[in-house]
Amino acid sequence: MKNATTQIEKELAKFKPQKEALLSIGVFDGVHLGHQRLLSYLKQEAQSRGYLSGVVTFKTHPESVLSSGTTIPWLVQLEDRVALIREIGIELIAVLPFTSELSQLSAREFVRILKDNLKMRGLIIGPDFALGKNREGNIESLRSLGKDFGFSVEVFPSVTLDGTVVSSSIIRQFLLQGDIKRVEKLVGRRFSIKGQVVSGDRRGGKLGFPTANLEAAPDQALPADGVYATVVYIDHQPLPAITNIGTRPTFGGNKRLVETHVLDYSSNLLGQQLKVEFLERIREEKRFATADDLKAQIAKDIEKAREILAGHHHGR
Repeated sequence: MKNATTQIEKELAKFKPQKEALLSIGVFDGVHLGHQRLLSYLKQEAQSRGYLSGVVTFKTHPESVLSSGTTIPWLVQLEDRVALIREIGIELIAVLPFTSELSQLSAREFVRILKDNLKMRGLIIGPDFALGKNREGNIESLRSLGKDFGFSVEVFPSVTLDGTVVSSSIIRQFLLQGDIKRVEKLVGRRFSIKGQVVSGDRRGGKLGFPTANLEAAPDQALPADGVYATVVYIDHQPLPAITNIGTRPTFGGNKRLVETHVLDYSSNLLGQQLKVEFLERIREEKRFATADDLKAQIAKDIEKAREILAGHHHGR
């Protein structure tokens, strides 16, 4: 246990906060509407009490460590998660590696580390929050630890939208169903992925629709297979596009690919970093009898994408 304690203390020693802090702890994957409201409240409360606002988050998904063999795909990659939290106005963001050693720390030891290194005076958490070994640090036990260590514990209620409690896991479910509009509502912004353009087999080009093959992070959550109306950012410039996610069954493929065709654009994008925002799913992926049938369908998909994009302002 000493090892985990030392590792965390080392990470947190970098911060040396100048004043006492009001903290929240969590994965904050997706930085969705629920997270945004909790963090905005944290920021206001910290300001009104004269504290620093801070967040402790994790590099690895705790569930991936706690139930080994489970890979939880990220809605938002770490650097974007940190940037989104910072945008809300949180002053201190501590990112810890979530390891099996860390999961064995007692709740008492964990809060002592936060108290000693980040001058924690208060904790604001969601209703199902728990920390420490076997989730022993539930709300009740954190309140009693708060009495011992001198920090307050406040529970921020879950956020509900159209009768759905906003959570990262429900957003992942809608994403798997390709319900991209629902995802956008719950996240509070368009769902997007980033990646580098790598060389493909140039099949799209032969069909008359050159595509950029996007290599997203292997642990990035992707929408369901299908064709989507999208906006692609090239050098921060939003451009209309159509994106296919899937294995290209017409050509007997089995590797899952993300391919984007930027409308009315001809420059080579190889090697560039792109951001793709999803607006709407046009159809599911399906197998066509011939390449010509597929070509005819792509032309229809592009018309549909143009209609959808015309109803949106490209950049947001």
